[in-house]
Amino acid sequence: MIQSVNPVPAFDIKQQYTGIEAEVSAAVLEVLASGRYIGGPLVEGFEQQFAAYHGVSQCVACNSGTDALYLALRALGIGAGDEVIATPFTFIATAEVISAVGAKPVFVDIDATTFNLDVEQIAAAITPKTKAIIPVHLFGQPVDMTSLMAIALSHNLSVIEDCAQSTGAMWGEQKVGSIGHIGCFSFYPTKNLGGCGDGGAITTNDPAIAAKLRVLRDHGSKIRYLHEEIGVNSRLDALQAAILQIKLRYLDIWNERRREIANYYYQFLSQIPAIVPPQELPGGIGVWNQYTIRISGQGRNGASAKYRDWVRTQLQDQGVSSMVYYPYPLHLQPVYQNLGYQIGDFPVAEQACHEVISLPMFPELTQQQQDQVIYALKDLLN
Repeated sequence: MIQSVNPVPAFDIKQQYTGIEAEVSAAVLEVLASGRYIGGPLVEGFEQQFAAYHGVSQCVACNSGTDALYLALRALGIGAGDEVIATPFTFIATAEVISAVGAKPVFVDIDATTFNLDVEQIAAAITPKTKAIIPVHLFGQPVDMTSLMAIALSHNLSVIEDCAQSTGAMWGEQKVGSIGHIGCFSFYPTKNLGGCGDGGAITTNDPAIAAKLRVLRDHGSKIRYLHEEIGVNSRLDALQAAILQIKLRYLDIWNERRREIANYYYQFLSQIPAIVPPQELPGGIGVWNQYTIRISGQGRNGASAKYRDWVRTQLQDQGVSSMVYYPYPLHLQPVYQNLGYQIGDFPVAEQACHEVISLPMFPELTQQQQDQVIYALKDLLN
């Protein structure tokens, strides 16, 4: 058995901060001294930079990725009686916001290779009540947006890209978040572009949508104390904007390093029969917020969650931390029992929940640490 030299964490955001500590500290102190903590030039400057990075004309910052999705649905007028197509294999926020505006989430199974929406199954889920599709670029891997946009266009549907885990990913020549009608981003600390707290942003090329979003994020108000509709308090604070401006300058470097790590993993893990490593679709450039493998087990029906969890325990005993995203599909969550879905309705997503393990992935991960992960898996599964 391979003995660990040092523990390998699933992620380590402290190392990233160490590398830019001087820049961040100076920027934070400047904000504190300014007294401008909410809104102002720093937030507006970040919005402009983030829009330019994605090649869009508009960016509206908000206080979380969840709020970004919620505000996007509100800006499009989606509500009671409407249906929105989404994936059952993602964090609940994607579906939660659909319910929060009074609409109904309609799930479509995933592709076994990418973990993303199976685009070929979308058309069958469209009804006269369908108003939008939310493709999630899960784990940093882009959905086939060419095919998805063709379906949306043919049915006159809005597309809200959930880019929470995929800032900087590309489909063709475009960054995700610039292809659909609206892109929604999270700046949760563990994301590729992570703040030092919660934060989010919404991108679009439609000035009318952007104007609506700005009203909704500020209590439904254009003019202070004059409220046109029911909105929310969802503003990105200046401290986060200052930190994100600095990090945005390094994002492409960090993402390229993630790609190098993913390629190194694939080179060795693809040789282990019990492991199904992730792969990019032709035309996509992923940014690997997570590196998620499947443990296929011994039988034809794949691994059980119990076996997957045993593998994780053995890895932990060798100093290798891992995560499971996600152990339960959304259509089987207690909160969605009223939708009438049953076990077996989305078999690919359900099996993924039993098999997935996310291995250590962060830009500062060393080759020695990766080797420790790889050797531990070989020792267990070969």
